[in-house]
Formats: sequence, C-alpha cells, structure tokens
Amino acid sequence: MTGDVLVLRALGMGDLLVAVPALRGLRAAFPDARITLAAPAALDELAALTGAVDRVLPTTGLGALRWTGAPPALAVNLHGSGPESVTDLLATRPDRLLTHRHPHFPDLDGPDWREDQHEALRWCRMLAFYDIAADRHDLGLARPEVPSPAADAVVVHPGAAFGSRRWPPRRFAEVAREFSRAGHRVVVTGSAAERDLAAAAGLGGDAVLAGRTGLTELAALVAGARLVISGDTGVGHLATAYGTPSVLLFGPTPPWRWGPPPGTEDRHVVLWAGEEGDPFAGTPAAGLLRITVDEVVAAGRKVLRPVAEV
Repeated sequence: MTGDVLVLRALGMGDLLVAVPALRGLRAAFPDARITLAAPAALDELAALTGAVDRVLPTTGLGALRWTGAPPALAVNLHGSGPESVTDLLATRPDRLLTHRHPHFPDLDGPDWREDQHEALRWCRMLAFYDIAADRHDLGLARPEVPSPAADAVVVHPGAAFGSRRWPPRRFAEVAREFSRAGHRVVVTGSAAERDLAAAAGLGGDAVLAGRTGLTELAALVAGARLVISGDTGVGHLATAYGTPSVLLFGPTPPWRWGPPPGTEDRHVVLWAGEEGDPFAGTPAAGLLRITVDEVVAAGRKVLRPVAEV
C-alpha cells in the first residue's frame, strides 16, 4: 500500500513509548506508505527515534486533529477506546480505519476493548485482529546522535503527571543523597520545580538538569546512565527502551499494565504495594507511600550498571 497512514496517539511521552511496537508493526506492514503520527509537537524528536514515523502532525488531544489534503489510505486508532478518537479519525475520511470495536459505530469491525492487559500488548493485539504482526517486546529506540549531558550518572526523576503517582520529594532527596555518598554521580531531571530537591539532597548545581534538557538530550542521558530511579512516568519507559537499569515506583496503577515487559526483572525492578487506586488523584496513593527509602536504595544497588557496560 502507498499513500498516507494516519495514526492517532495524541497523548504523552510514556504513551508514545509503549506504542512503539505497534508503530513498528505498521511500518513493516506498509513500507511504502508515509506514516503520520498525530501527537503533541513536543514528541517529534522521540518519534524520529522510533524509526517508524515519517512525520508528526501536531495534535494536542481529542478534538484537535487537523488533517489537510487527500483522505488517508489508512487511519489507525492507537489513542483509546472511543468514541471521540474514532470520531476524530472518521472526520479525515480514510479509505479504511483500524480501531477497537465500539457500540456507537456498529458498522466498524475490530476487537473488543479489554482492560486486563498491558498497554503495549493492547495495540499489538488490535493490529493482529487485522492480520498485522507486531512484537510487544520491540520497545527499543535508536540512540540519539548527541552526547549525554551527564554520562554514567544515576538519574533521579521525581516528577509525575498526577499527584497520585508522586512519591514524596523528601524521600527522593534521601535516595539521591545515599547514592551520592556512595561516590556515584547523581543528577536530577524533570521540571524546574525539582531544583529544590537537588539542593535538599546536598547535590551541586551541576547535578540539576531539571528544566535544562530537551527530549533528545533526555533520551541520551537515560541511554548512557548507570541507573534510573523514577515513578510511573515517561522517563521510566525511556529506561526500558534503552535497557538502562531502573527502579520504578508504582502507585495507583499496577505495573502489569504500564511497567516493563516480562522477562526484564534482572534489569528493571518494579516496586508496588499491590494496591490500585485513582491514577488521576491529586495526592500520593496510599500504596505508593508504603514504599520506603531503604527499599528503593537496595533495589538500585542490586541493578546498578557497572561503568564498563555504559
């Protein structure tokens, strides 16, 4: 097939990274097509590292898709269960639409939506319904052609999109302090708000990368790190993409839905208290608060990558 393949995934960094296997499946199935990813413009740099996307069409969410030109030969709904995402794609008048089944659109075929599966597997199974093969473990990214801003570092990323997923900053500071005392270079990433955390950990000004890196530099940092310590965030998915050892703290969302794939436990340690909750709440989930500083430090020491392997 030639022409345009339009893929809707107008979400965040982690959402893009777990959709990489599906994007690669589409690339392999339609090597001569132009694949356009409708996603936030800020993800353009990461999309290029997938090797599966020809261009990003800036799209900030549902209702924001603005397709111009001839209708796409194929539209693919990797955004959600609908109906809004289906409506957005139908408005582009595609020759064919791949999506999950939805009762609002009885004329559209597709698999049933299931909640009980990993997010990467979800989209691979959807494509399999249409006889398009995709490997759920194919999560890797190309290494950026820029140097790491802090090679061989232990990366601490305390931020998260919602309060329910944010382990207390004071505890992240204690973890950072422990690895710094052990002689490791520690850097803090995230937004400018994380700069106070670095100060609380007793780290120098050069340890604060929060608010100072674009996504390409962040990817290079994670790819060349010895360890990543993070909550349930896009940075955790970057660690998975580059095979960088990580300690990931999960709160209200179970790791079997958004964590690293099975078989990587020797490299990625997931800490979860086993209690689900509201992922969009404004305060830390009760289960997340039960994870201790000692547990995080011990897990990090277990998987810390030797310098010779970086």
